Amino acid sequence: MEKLKHNIYESPFCSRYSSKEMLYIFSEEKKFITWRKLWVALAKSQKELGLPITSLQIKELEDNVNIINYEIAKKREKIVKHDVMAQIYAYSQQCKNAAKIIHLGATSCYVTDNASIIIMKEALNLVKRKLLILMKLFSEFCLKFKDLPCLSYTHLQPAQLTTVGKRAALWLQDFYSDFEDLNQLIENLKLLGSKGATGTQASFLKLFKNDAEKVKLLEEKICGLMGFSKTVYLSGQTYSRKLDFKICSVLCGIAQSAMKFSYDLRILQSFKELEEPFEEKQVGSSAMPYKKNPMKSERITALSRYVITNILNPAFTAATQCFERTLDDSANRRIVIPETFLGVDSILNILINIVGNGIVVNEKIIEKRVLKELPFMATENIMMTATRNGADRQKIHEKLRNYCIKTSFNVKQNGEDNNLVETLLKDEELKLNEEELKAILKPKNFIGLSSKQVEDFLKEVINPILKKYELNNENLKKFELLV
Repeated sequence: MEKLKHNIYESPFCSRYSSKEMLYIFSEEKKFITWRKLWVALAKSQKELGLPITSLQIKELEDNVNIINYEIAKKREKIVKHDVMAQIYAYSQQCKNAAKIIHLGATSCYVTDNASIIIMKEALNLVKRKLLILMKLFSEFCLKFKDLPCLSYTHLQPAQLTTVGKRAALWLQDFYSDFEDLNQLIENLKLLGSKGATGTQASFLKLFKNDAEKVKLLEEKICGLMGFSKTVYLSGQTYSRKLDFKICSVLCGIAQSAMKFSYDLRILQSFKELEEPFEEKQVGSSAMPYKKNPMKSERITALSRYVITNILNPAFTAATQCFERTLDDSANRRIVIPETFLGVDSILNILINIVGNGIVVNEKIIEKRVLKELPFMATENIMMTATRNGADRQKIHEKLRNYCIKTSFNVKQNGEDNNLVETLLKDEELKLNEEELKAILKPKNFIGLSSKQVEDFLKEVINPILKKYELNNENLKKFELLV
């Protein structure tokens, strides 16, 4: 068996990236057990509404829900070429008394589509829990570094100053936006219900002798037994595949936020300002022993790209479903939906690892880079101070412009240090003294409301969510996730 494992293809999501929790949610076992639970719910509801189904038959079905006889189902599928019929046959072999009432009035999509929604909801809740953990970890980082000035960038060129915590709060805000979308999606999820072969519920109407009220009650009972409050209003044989697109869109949004963060961190690591955690025995390069490459961030970028491009599949599937249904959705959905979830799960695992194990903040490098650019940024404040001291504003503006151009040229072309401050102090016409310049050039004078923005965002937006879900350092372990 071990040799066979190495001689066949195995998805990297299984062997490298995704969690056991998410892998199980999309396992064959989980799917077939969910199918059987749906058959039990159908039989129970039909019995309660007066169909001739016995308690013994229900018990027999319930007793065998978790005992999947895979080999019998596999052999049967080779003959009938139909996975649902094969599973009905296998279930029937275990439930001799109940065999005749399994799947009564239903079409295949009763189990396949309802199970898809149930499984995706469970997967979305796992993503939600991991997003909550990530938001908690980011909030701690934001708070810790809310006052640490750093260069901000527009067009990837140095702009004004911000703080490390404020920048991280922008990352956090993106994930918060994803969390809101995810929450809304989960709250609005509906089961397909028992709609029949083309969505008209004709088979169930026949079973209940044209009693439309009982057909409606059947759906409501099944819905409650499966942990949902509503079914879709209308359907063909399947629920609208636009739902798959909506779900994958939210997952795609998380991947977008993750890629933005990973790109930023990779650039900042090249600046030596921030670094992702690097383990003691970790190897950065097989050729260059000194290298500490941002491998985890690069992996996030790679996986995010995969998830983002996957959104095309459910979009085309939704657009090409002819009339009440076609089967060209099936093979595509079997691959795309699980792997989009597995991709996002993998991304969140790496994010939690990076932020939870401590992003390295090189404060001295950050300060050095700030001080290198700050004299240029401070020229307007310098001009105002010089004018207040009696200098001519127009002349000072021209002087500062020429000094900046010359200093910038020497820094870029001659490799010299930024000596703008020294140059300004020597110019008596500017009427500036060293103490005034030092006061002007304090980095904290250039961060605006960065610190307060972080405090307010955490207080008003993030902390109430963390409190609502009782997410604190003491109970992080209850999520059974490695941080």
